Amino acid sequence: MYEIKENRRKIHGMDVTTFTREIYSANVLSVEAGTNGYQGGDSGHGSRTYFRITDCGGTDMEVHPFGFDGDEGFEVILGGDCELETTIRALKFITKVLEDQAKEVYD
Repeated sequence: MYEIKENRRKIHGMDVTTFTREIYSANVLSVEAGTNGYQGGDSGHGSRTYFRITDCGGTDMEVHPFGFDGDEGFEVILGGDCELETTIRALKFITKVLEDQAKEVYD
């Protein structure tokens, strides 16, 4: 089993509860995710979603924002089998946290 820590972040003026865990293999990642769930509309209605993946050691990782101001998206490039494994685990954790906190699901 692994430890999950609960945190509070202010994301663009809104309080969001996030959850963090570390993922260990030949590399180490820290992953944090959270949302205040559906709020009934666009960003002006207050819904905030946050996730972060941090290299804590040995991860061959590159992140490149794109767009004029770097605000149109980002790409992630990983090298190595362990990076594939730990990233899958990190993304599963992010998905679980966001689904649990969403409170409502639209498929």
